Amino acid sequence: MRRTLAGAGLALLLATTACAGPGADAPPRPAEPTAPAADGTPTASRQDADEVARTLASLRRVDDLPLYEMTYVGGYDPTVGTDARPASSPFGCSLFAAGGDPSRPLFARNFDWAAHPAMVLRTDPPDGYASVSMVDLSYLGVGPDPTGDRRLLNAPLLPFDGMNERGLAVGLAADDHATAKPVPGRPTVGSVRILRLVLDRAATVDEAVAVFERHNLDFDGGPPLHYLLADATGRSAVVEFVDGAMRVQRGEGRWQALTNVPVIGVPEAKRRDDRRYGVIAAALERSGAVVDAPAALRLLDEVRQGHTRWSVTYELRSGEVRLVPAGGGERRYRLPVS
Repeated sequence: MRRTLAGAGLALLLATTACAGPGADAPPRPAEPTAPAADGTPTASRQDADEVARTLASLRRVDDLPLYEMTYVGGYDPTVGTDARPASSPFGCSLFAAGGDPSRPLFARNFDWAAHPAMVLRTDPPDGYASVSMVDLSYLGVGPDPTGDRRLLNAPLLPFDGMNERGLAVGLAADDHATAKPVPGRPTVGSVRILRLVLDRAATVDEAVAVFERHNLDFDGGPPLHYLLADATGRSAVVEFVDGAMRVQRGEGRWQALTNVPVIGVPEAKRRDDRRYGVIAAALERSGAVVDAPAALRLLDEVRQGHTRWSVTYELRSGEVRLVPAGGGERRYRLPVS
């Protein structure tokens, strides 16, 4: 919590409403247990007993995806514990950053993966930036009902996309061509874990790139990945691993897009051979990359796949988040940005 907001906890900073779906006027209901939850052994938590209790009590099931929401109270160590090990297919995803309107830069993504429970996670670590992120709960090892499961205390370690209070957003996608060779002297972190380090420690694209540069990434056990970054100034960058080395392509125009084909060193015409990339690129060119959240969600719907689990937009100056889970409906959140 690097900004100062007297007396305000993250549960108050993030307002949520549900709309465009059944029961939209009803408040989120507490998750109802269907079987005893495993106790689990968290490794990242640096919370006291009261913070643990408040975190687990905040869990709510808000739709039948199932989608959950949770506010993480207290601190955690982002360098230890659980790492995601996704299988290699069908780890898709479509992402873009649009900065055609400098007053309203936007980051958007489809997460295309297997039918797992998901969670909107609010974090506000004492030594990092507050953020809202999306977590695939299956990689925490929790059962069908996560109520009371202490493994949820490792949830901050596995964001698949998110935005922090400085308006810095990050997301990942599979890149089968990526290879990462370790650089001596750098600590090694998981390929999903790096997103948590970025959200906690970076306020700008430049700072996010520096976080990547300070770490080796471990792609073992899951698909190799590449990453899209964007910040509240409208800057963006793609991070890829080419022939074992990290490379960065910063946005030179008003937009950048990322699917599951390499970007760096690949001509734009070749990138557009990928249908989803081509659809996104054409739409952003037509609009001059001036895209609000409803238009971004419509564009994400055009490139939606049968296994898309969620579509989400992050408005990098206003802090508004709009989330459409696979089951439909729209949920909105707001993270004050500074």
